[in-house]
Amino acid sequence: MRTFIKRAVLICLVVLPSIAFAADKGAEEKSTTPPPAIESASAVKAARIGYVDIAKIGADSNQGKALKARLTTKRNALQAKIDGKKKQVEKLKASIEAKIATMTPQQREAKSKEFQKKLEELQKLVQASEGEFFTLQESETKALYEEIEKTASAHGKANGFAVIVVKKELLYVGDSVDTKDVTEELIKALDQAKKK
Repeated sequence: MRTFIKRAVLICLVVLPSIAFAADKGAEEKSTTPPPAIESASAVKAARIGYVDIAKIGADSNQGKALKARLTTKRNALQAKIDGKKKQVEKLKASIEAKIATMTPQQREAKSKEFQKKLEELQKLVQASEGEFFTLQESETKALYEEIEKTASAHGKANGFAVIVVKKELLYVGDSVDTKDVTEELIKALDQAKKK
């Protein structure tokens, strides 16, 4: 058994250095291959990010101004209807109050029901007008936003932007990123597109 242990130790002494030498030689061969090239920070092209102020586009573009005018006209027309109905209700109320002392209980009840009906009609008109205005505002605003998106997409592709976002979405931009406010350029592009 002693001979076996001596032989095992002898084999280990002879074999281990040759294994270690082979491992070192493999590492040296691997290290002679050059590492992959790492681009310097200046060689990396910075991403271009454009940002826009949607409220400014809505206020300053011809389409935004036209939308505001349409909405104002519609709101004024609806308000005129409501005001007309309101005047009718107030006139009926004043008429009832002026004659209430001379009315019989049946007449009072009939006038009360008539007044209540006119008041309910006014409330329904107000609700319907608000719904109509909201629907118009939503559809028109959506249409304008879609035009802004198309224009931003075309402008971004034509001018090498990686992305164009709404200005309020930008919380932080690093130094390696090229940012630009393209609001005025989009307003001009929207106005020119509408003229065509």
